[in-house]
Amino acid sequence: MESRQRRPAGRPRGFDADEALERAVLVFWEHGYEGASLAVLTEAMGISTTSMYATFGNKEELFRKVLERYTEGPSAYLGRALEEPTALGVAAAILAGTVRTTTRPEHPHGCLGVQSALVTSDAGNEVRDALIAWRDHGRSGIRERFERAVAEGDLPADADPALLARYVTTLSYGLAVQAASGASRDDLQELVDAALRGWPLV
Repeated sequence: MESRQRRPAGRPRGFDADEALERAVLVFWEHGYEGASLAVLTEAMGISTTSMYATFGNKEELFRKVLERYTEGPSAYLGRALEEPTALGVAAAILAGTVRTTTRPEHPHGCLGVQSALVTSDAGNEVRDALIAWRDHGRSGIRERFERAVAEGDLPADADPALLARYVTTLSYGLAVQAASGASRDDLQELVDAALRGWPLV
């Protein structure tokens, strides 16, 4: 009878931390922060609660790592959009990126940041603050790009970069909510096209 090698007692089971984090992204993306229980997270990540705490910290710390991964991955279209040569191109690329990212068949629909924004418990205050800072950072980058567009003459001199940045981000979040509710990519793109028809031109 063959003898089986056994893992030494007390030695943690090996796992791919990067893969586990990617799975956590999908859980938070689908369920939001409060809807993602530790049981659901650890099952999806393929690790024990002890291993999760040892590797990623508590749920809040894990979420911060997930938000960073989401920003560098699915949400990276924002940084690329800011490199478009015109303000209209920037707005169109941001909204097209939102539509594309929030309706991919292989991913949860909607936006991870928007899905997790409805944190209501006192325990979620720091997560809510982190998400506010995340949204503010994105909006600030857009506002600065539009300020440059005004200085370069690409936008009218009387254009309000801060208002335009709020307009684009608010529409983007609205598209994400619609996507999470089942709106199709074509329907969302139709909204984008309608919203940009009134874009200020010089």
